[in-house]
Amino acid sequence: MSDIAINTDNLSKQYRLGGRLHKFRTLRDTLTDFFTLPFRRTKSLLRGKPDGAANMNQTIWALREVSFEVKRGEVVGIIGPNGAGKTTLLKILSRITEPTEGFAEIHGRVGSLLEVGTGFHPELTGRENIYLNGAILGMKKAEIEQKFDEIVDFAEIEKFIDTPVKHYSSGMYVRLAFSVAAHLEPEILIIDEVLAVGDAAFQRKCLGKMRDDVKEGRTVLFVSHNLAAIDKLCQKAIWIDKGRINMSGSTVEVISAYEKTTTDRKSGYPPGVLFEAPINEKQRCSLRRIEVVGTNDQLLQTLHTGDTLAFRIHYHCSEKISSAAFTLDFSTPMGIRVLRLSSSPLGGVYLDLPKGEGMVDCIFEWFPLAAGIYKLGVGIAIPHREWLLEVRDLSDITVSEKDVYSSGFSPQCPRTLIAAQHSWQHVHLKS
Repeated sequence: MSDIAINTDNLSKQYRLGGRLHKFRTLRDTLTDFFTLPFRRTKSLLRGKPDGAANMNQTIWALREVSFEVKRGEVVGIIGPNGAGKTTLLKILSRITEPTEGFAEIHGRVGSLLEVGTGFHPELTGRENIYLNGAILGMKKAEIEQKFDEIVDFAEIEKFIDTPVKHYSSGMYVRLAFSVAAHLEPEILIIDEVLAVGDAAFQRKCLGKMRDDVKEGRTVLFVSHNLAAIDKLCQKAIWIDKGRINMSGSTVEVISAYEKTTTDRKSGYPPGVLFEAPINEKQRCSLRRIEVVGTNDQLLQTLHTGDTLAFRIHYHCSEKISSAAFTLDFSTPMGIRVLRLSSSPLGGVYLDLPKGEGMVDCIFEWFPLAAGIYKLGVGIAIPHREWLLEVRDLSDITVSEKDVYSSGFSPQCPRTLIAAQHSWQHVHLKS
């Protein structure tokens, strides 16, 4: 038996933009178009627009020359921006749509979870849909019955199992759909971003189940914008952009390259400026500008581990605020908080903010973040009472490499997140 589970060669998919499919046209439509087409063309040309008929035949390549292999038992993550072609790829592999060019070979029984409701008949009950999906996968009734209780328990919908699924909430739909796809033992499991519909507890439960499937040697193709989940679950990753494979390889390398590109795209401010916005009079407190400044009070072009610097927060208050505090959060692109700093830790001093504009510095004598990309969050609060402002993903920060330990190496992600000033001492004890 071949060790290849999925093989694609120059897989491409083209869609038509606009226009009508001629097989659904009536005689009346055809005659009307015949007499009006010359006038519509002339009108378009007089307006300086392209020929109306040509517009009807515009096409777009949602997927273009995609080639890759997935071995049996591998877990491969697929990442990329919205509209990149990820879902189109999964629909072709799931035999929902056909490619325009190229081919895909699938060796094994496929279970797909692409979007809420795919594969379910809305008029049938949850129970009936479980048996229907099992039959589609080629399972015998006895095999489905053996897994039935396990599927229902995992989905946590026992009370509604005999209710038509058209009455289910999106969360119930997803729980049952994932449970069916995971427990009916397909050899290849294809999952789209649909897990984002479930709550956090259910997502953890799904990821745990997928890890169990991986241990059993099941092949998994997983599309998600949750890079933390991709990082934890997948051995390899494929980055798709504008319908083409932009990069493939180890998960760490692909995610790192993808994060850097998305950070570069989001940056629209001058070097040293992380955020800028006009005054918002409707808010009690609003952020005006966030800067990174060096020891000479100049905006820093680049940040390095170990630098002496300050994050300068310019704010505006529409009224006087007493006993306030500022917070800074530093998180990985996957949402893992690395560091939270507050202007009023336990036993600290609170700030009285006057009406109007003000500025506060968070000063680092030795900046501790290792080289990598981080997300900055900023908050203004009245401690133990209320948040006046909390923005968790305000800006991206790139910390550049620096040999802070004079070792010939730079501390950087993913090996470490924090670099600390420290020393080592060795004492030789007599044997």
